[in-house]
Amino acid sequence: MDGVLVHEGQMVPGADAFLDGLRSGGRSFLVLTNNSIYSARDLSARLANIGLDIPPASLWTSAEATAAFLKAQRPGGTAFVVGEAGLTTALYQAGYVLTDRSPDYVVLGETRSYSFEAITRAIRLVEGGARFIATNPDPTGPSLEGILPATGSVAALIEKATGIAPYFIGKPNPLMMREALNSLGAHSESTVMVGDRMDTDIVAGIEAGLQTILVLSGVTSASQVERFPYRPGRVVGSVADLLDELAGKDGPATV
Repeated sequence: MDGVLVHEGQMVPGADAFLDGLRSGGRSFLVLTNNSIYSARDLSARLANIGLDIPPASLWTSAEATAAFLKAQRPGGTAFVVGEAGLTTALYQAGYVLTDRSPDYVVLGETRSYSFEAITRAIRLVEGGARFIATNPDPTGPSLEGILPATGSVAALIEKATGIAPYFIGKPNPLMMREALNSLGAHSESTVMVGDRMDTDIVAGIEAGLQTILVLSGVTSASQVERFPYRPGRVVGSVADLLDELAGKDGPATV
């Protein structure tokens, strides 16, 4: 989502036409985000406000992926959550009880303002035996003022204090990719990952066996691509550069 369809709170030019092209060509798509602040329903409404028509069913967040994972691992469990409504709602809907008393898990997600008190409580609970889960490994996130520390950075703080590393659920974890493919009813050989980050989007696509396209409308510049030991299948300026291909019939079945 961020950097591909949206940048600094605004629609990437051509993103609406790109989505229209997918629909008119009969191609299924799913919008992935490691941001766990908002629910899929909230995100859908926010995207509509900037001109992007994406129903909640076409959005898959790291919060939803985390809730699905925990439900499968320990149904009816308990968790202490550092995060916002997107994460707490997903866990509640998965049948989890949120508590700060001997929880099964400490779950760390994105938030607009990390509380020192909450982080301290998380550290003590992990030290006391709670399993440590984080929604995504992204060290930074975008804002109008510049980058912000994100889940990966705060997870590193808790890991340093406890000596316990978290298990990250969001991209590039294959768990999130597998759920995405399952929800689309898609096969890896006929699916492409379009992303703006080498360290989450592109590596996730490569490891899942997908075709990959890096767009330069987000956080990655062309000069940074060579710094990684893996390469995207293609590099384009933005999704607007793919519009002519969508008019044809030889593109991937799913995105």
